[in-house]
Amino acid sequence: MAGVGVGVLHPGEMGSFVAAAARVGGGRAEVRWASAGRSTATRRRAEADGLVDAGSVAALAAQSEIILSVCPPHAALEVARTVAGLGFGGVYLDANAVAPATTRAIGALVEAGGARFVDGGLIGNPARGLLSPRDHGSPPGRAHAAADASQPPRLYLSGPAIEVARVAALFANSPLAARTVAGGAGAASALKMCYAAWTKGSAALLLAIRATATAEGVDEALLAEWADSQPDAPARSTSALRGTPRKAWRWVAEMEEIAATLEAAGLPGGFHHAAAEVYRRLERHKDAASPPAAEAVLADLLAAATATAMGMGMGMGAEPAPAGQRAPGSG
Repeated sequence: MAGVGVGVLHPGEMGSFVAAAARVGGGRAEVRWASAGRSTATRRRAEADGLVDAGSVAALAAQSEIILSVCPPHAALEVARTVAGLGFGGVYLDANAVAPATTRAIGALVEAGGARFVDGGLIGNPARGLLSPRDHGSPPGRAHAAADASQPPRLYLSGPAIEVARVAALFANSPLAARTVAGGAGAASALKMCYAAWTKGSAALLLAIRATATAEGVDEALLAEWADSQPDAPARSTSALRGTPRKAWRWVAEMEEIAATLEAAGLPGGFHHAAAEVYRRLERHKDAASPPAAEAVLADLLAAATATAMGMGMGMGAEPAPAGQRAPGSG
């Protein structure tokens, strides 16, 4: 598999890490990206990770045996539709945070275009400390891992065994751990949805609780009670206030996808529809240079209350939108 051609759509914060892991992993891949229409920040990430600019998505598809789709969930279907329209005939990995039903729709699209489909679910954060910056020689491996406290993220894979094995081989001895999930397309995405339903869903709940306590003037009393009876809650809520706002724009559609996953299993999706609204209220902090102050985050969460009550948004107690009326990318 030496020298296998890989394309990544697109090298955002996580996508560039996945691409870098493929480049230094067991496949020793040459990884391409498409600069057309992408931002300066994306270009800088791609160049820092040693990715080759193919220029356009069409050129990337023509030069790649495997395409890795790692993009915001609301864009996953459109990216797949574009690749399918190009007649790509290689292996297409969708590693986006989407519902199993959305995953299967993506698989049907790219397979109709001639590709073989693999479902992927990414769990964890980009472990940049496990990459050797600008080291284009030997892969990071265990020596780098031993010197870094970062935990390698996991890429769960499901689908046809041969294609799953090809994708997994890309990341052998890399700082991205590829793991196989039994089941066909949708299994890896289902695992991702169930995992994020707790991690990102509970963060949204903590944000809503802190905002409510602030509105009622009992925030300090709540933190004091948590310190006595739920000792991990103050730190978790502080972490949510600090770490969530700059990523919130990406998590709106992910919460809708989780809601769709629960509803498909016959469970209520209302909480995660509401979590989507919590994150929607923080979208203005997208890609901010530094975390906003906690007071600013709480103010943003509360500022939309009047508009929500007038029916201009979906609040924490509102009925969820009917299926088919969810935000773009919800499947």
